[in-house]
Amino acid sequence: MLGLVGSVVAGATAATGGGAGGPAHAEGRDALPPTAGTPREATAQEEDLLHSAEQLLLRDCMREAGFVYEPVPRQPVPEAKEFPYVVDDLDWAGRHGYGSDIERQRERLRADDVNQRYFQSLPQQRRAAAIGAANGPRPEGMTARTPDGLTITRSSEGCRSQAQRALYPQLEAWFRARVTMDSLPSLRGAKVLADSAFLDAARNWSTCMRAAGHDFKDPAAVRASLPPPERSLPRDEEVALAVAEAGCAQTSGLAATSARLDRTYDAELRAQYRSDVETWLGLRTAALPRARSVIAADRGAATPRS
Repeated sequence: MLGLVGSVVAGATAATGGGAGGPAHAEGRDALPPTAGTPREATAQEEDLLHSAEQLLLRDCMREAGFVYEPVPRQPVPEAKEFPYVVDDLDWAGRHGYGSDIERQRERLRADDVNQRYFQSLPQQRRAAAIGAANGPRPEGMTARTPDGLTITRSSEGCRSQAQRALYPQLEAWFRARVTMDSLPSLRGAKVLADSAFLDAARNWSTCMRAAGHDFKDPAAVRASLPPPERSLPRDEEVALAVAEAGCAQTSGLAATSARLDRTYDAELRAQYRSDVETWLGLRTAALPRARSVIAADRGAATPRS
């Protein structure tokens, strides 16, 4: 998130242990069909609904504390898309290459963010008070452990927690489930990347890329070769390389293999951590009517009476 959500409404604190890196969960990834008795996944529209309601509640709480906060959208740059294993969307690659244009747009949004400008304009004492109002006085009150043993702590007070508790009355259970859910993409990604089927398909992809004039062992090697967005490749070169990667992902079978393995390991991990998965899905489904009420009330308050 941008601005105050990123700087004042800071993330939970990692206290002990070690985390495993890995690719992020791709936005818009197809949800697995629910099994009997398992709460369903939220749709993209419902994700937006929950996010918007939380933002409005956060805004109102910060206002009551004497500060300004402007809600931000869940996806400030709708064109953004993540490819955890390989760029496999030819149309997207043709329009965005590797997304350096999107990263520059994100940077502009960060620079122009009204919440960040407001926060930076506050005197030092008021800035500290704003942080406390948003995040609570201390990062304690809620604790959860990630699947790989990292302990995460966060304040159960402050406007962020107050906003979330309004949507999820069982906030501590929601927080523990969220910590697990946030960990699953990197765990799944590590399993996919180490799978022999992925490695075989990556070799076929590499052969295809070499025939197209690009000598890379795997997609990760392409990423490592790219310059930062502020001094990206010339657009035609970036797009050509990304299009070649996406084309080879399709013809080599790497795209299909990655998607199949991702679904397989996702199902395994969700079964392994079934309790947290079901808690997460169930609490979010239960929060939808509350979120609709928050948004309806806000719209009603904004509508001038005749």
